[in-house]
Amino acid sequence: MGKRGPAGKPTALRVLHGDRKDRINDAEPQPDAGDITAPDWLGEQALAVWDAYAPDLEAKRVLTPWDCEAFANWCDAVARRRDAAEHVETEGAVVELNVFNKNGDLTGTRRAKNPWLLALDAADAQVQRYGARFGLTPSDRASLKIPNEGDGLGAERLLS
Repeated sequence: MGKRGPAGKPTALRVLHGDRKDRINDAEPQPDAGDITAPDWLGEQALAVWDAYAPDLEAKRVLTPWDCEAFANWCDAVARRRDAAEHVETEGAVVELNVFNKNGDLTGTRRAKNPWLLALDAADAQVQRYGARFGLTPSDRASLKIPNEGDGLGAERLLS
C-alpha cells in the first residue's frame, strides 16, 4: 500500500513555515553538483523535449543530477503524448475496425474508439504526474520556492 495523506513538504519549506523542530529533517540529503545529462535511452523526440526544458530547469536549480531519470520519464511521456495526439488527429477519434469470425475470416467492420486514445490518455497522465514534480504547470509552479542566486541550497543555512 502507498503512503497516505498529502505529499510531505520539502525541508526548506517546513523551516520557512515555522514547523516544529521535531518535524524538520535537518539531515535531508542534498545532491552534489554534477553533470545533468540526458540518459542514453531517450529517443530523438524525447531528447528534443529535454533540450528545450532542461537548461532552464537546471539554471533555476529545479533539475539536479538526482532528477535526471524522473525528468527523462517526463520527456519520454511528452514525446509519446505528441505521437499519440498526431495519430488521433490524422485518424480521428472514431475509426473503422475489422470484424473477424471464429475462423479468422473477415466478416465486416465496426466503428469504435481509436486505440490511440488509450495511449494518449496514459501518456497525458504521466506528463501531468511527472510535470507536477518539476513545477511544469502554473498551479504546481506556485508551490515551488527557488532560492535567490546568492542563497545557499541546504536546510542547514535556514536552521542556523
